[in-house]
Amino acid sequence: MKASVVVVWLLQLSTSVLAFTSSSRTNRTDRLILSMNESQNEPPCAGTHPFNSLPGDPSLLLVTNVDLGDKKMEIMKACSKIICQHTGKPESYIAVSINDNASVIFGGTDAPTALGNLYSIGSIAMESNGKITSDVTDLLEPWDISEDRIYINFHDMPRANVGWSRRTFAG
Repeated sequence: MKASVVVVWLLQLSTSVLAFTSSSRTNRTDRLILSMNESQNEPPCAGTHPFNSLPGDPSLLLVTNVDLGDKKMEIMKACSKIICQHTGKPESYIAVSINDNASVIFGGTDAPTALGNLYSIGSIAMESNGKITSDVTDLLEPWDISEDRIYINFHDMPRANVGWSRRTFAG
């Protein structure tokens, strides 16, 4: 990759981060989705990250009882970028599945809610888990899913328990 492309990408990223941190919560959701769709030539999330010591399978399975409508694919792509950003895993490894309009109750009611499970070989840590939870919560806020009605469980998977390409990551 040419150095000029990397410099332009870094400038775009720093501008996005500054805009992202100064925006209100409602605008943050719009900006998360927008920033995920801005550049098709954006380099993948990769490289060193304090929580990323092993390659592997980050997979988010999210179930909600609300209808995400025509925004569902945008939300899935935004979740993929969020996981990439906070785990340091290459986006080419990340899988996201969202089941909306599901029969789900939380606290005995069917008010808007979401339940998630994120599985990964490594990169499961308190700091990154909290950031992922916060960003996914922001994405779901426009559908009136309250932050206290979202659970995301994080699972650090042993390499031998993750299958890919006809074998496990253990061999």
